[in-house]
Amino acid sequence: MSTLERASGLLMHPTSLPSPFGIGDLGKVAYAWIDFLAASQQTVWQILPLGPTGYGDSPYQTSSVFAGNPLLIDPVRLFEKGYLSEAELNNWPQFPEERVDYAEVINWKIPLLLKAAGRFVEKASPEDRSAYASFCDTHNDRWLNEFALFMAIKYDQGQQCWNSWPEPLKLRNPQALEEARQKLSGEISAHKFLQFCFFEQWASLRRYAREKGVQIMGDIPIYTTYDSAEVWSDQELFYLDKNGDPTVVAGVPPDYFSKTGQLWGNPIYRWDKMAKRGFQWWIERVRINMDLVDLVRIDHFRGFEAYWAVPYGDPTAEHGTWKKGPGKKFFSTLLNALGEVPIIAEDLGFITPEVRELRESFGFPGMKILQFAWGAGPADPFLPHNYDPNCVAYTGSHDNDTTLGWYATAPDHERRYLHDYLGYPTDDIAGALIRLAMTSTARLAIIPTQDLLRLGGEARMNFPGRAEGNWSWRLRPNQLNDDHLGYLRHLSGISNRVPKSPDEESA
Repeated sequence: MSTLERASGLLMHPTSLPSPFGIGDLGKVAYAWIDFLAASQQTVWQILPLGPTGYGDSPYQTSSVFAGNPLLIDPVRLFEKGYLSEAELNNWPQFPEERVDYAEVINWKIPLLLKAAGRFVEKASPEDRSAYASFCDTHNDRWLNEFALFMAIKYDQGQQCWNSWPEPLKLRNPQALEEARQKLSGEISAHKFLQFCFFEQWASLRRYAREKGVQIMGDIPIYTTYDSAEVWSDQELFYLDKNGDPTVVAGVPPDYFSKTGQLWGNPIYRWDKMAKRGFQWWIERVRINMDLVDLVRIDHFRGFEAYWAVPYGDPTAEHGTWKKGPGKKFFSTLLNALGEVPIIAEDLGFITPEVRELRESFGFPGMKILQFAWGAGPADPFLPHNYDPNCVAYTGSHDNDTTLGWYATAPDHERRYLHDYLGYPTDDIAGALIRLAMTSTARLAIIPTQDLLRLGGEARMNFPGRAEGNWSWRLRPNQLNDDHLGYLRHLSGISNRVPKSPDEESA
């Protein structure tokens, strides 16, 4: 993590921004968020994966690992370019302020975006036509052609999973694919246009963040979704049978988060096939992600050392087996191809000495979750006095409850040890953990925005193992104020996490 000195930041996915259109987007609310981070002296914005979500609305289960989520596109920008009328823009339902109602948002926003796509050819300026052509030239052969074809067929097939498509399409008969390209050429162009809009708007926001001294920490899930363009278009890279169905799927064994483990259901990579191709699929994946962010968290890092494989069809993850991952060869190849990549390893869960050795051999920072620190005594690795500075400290992650929600159900012995550790009485438990993270030796401290706001379990972002009702928390308009800004500035100051001036950096 050589791009960072001692720093701090906030965790919040763009979907949680308080846009009037039912879901956070890349419009003025995102720029206001960057302004808040900069003014409060927070130099890192951590987000979740940016891909197009599907069933369950999870950013970790997307229809592509390369594409962006069109639900994040700012429709105001499309109106300003003449692709939408004022009446169309302003005709939105009464969306809830505190939650994302994904069904309502999708039903309103996707048809609106497709209307804009249909007007691009007629309404686009010469500059936008040129930018679109350049975008397609850059991305078509890398991923965009396959993604747009996949999405066009998926819409044409009533949104069915690709393994339910007619067999010639499912198994990628060349003649069937060419016929689909001809029949669905307009739909293919529309999906390319939406990706162009996302990438253009994201690039603009990222430039603004850099101008303000804010770095964006992205997130790369280790696995792909089965119903995705990448699995459909390159089936030999995954453990699938001759009909394209999985033979084993991903998950994790029982742990802190779930007594029966987590059955993710993602197809598992054929790492032997990946290696024969020089890991080019992964190299391109990381390369494109690093065009969007400044540093990146690799989710489920331990899966690169060994992964949990569950027989397809099992109802839980309890009866899986450990299989060896690609290990050092993978990361050596990746870094040789891309140079220095500021990777943060999500090293939570069942971590063996082999996983620690893999992370440490490349110098990747790990993660420390303060909510995990209070059950095993003074040697617990999650306690601040045991930190290696090469780590990222959190009160909790997107998979945890908020700190107040956690404390409300924490065992009595953990509460007692927490208060004994603090050494002073307090009712502000979230504030106490925030201060511990900020004043720790961890090089980077990240605070979930819900903890900054002292919100309870109702604001939890994700409940691992639960299929529905996640990923919906939203920041309300004006919920963050000058008090929060001053609080963060103060903590950054006393914990030496204030961004350096240009003179200090050059000294």
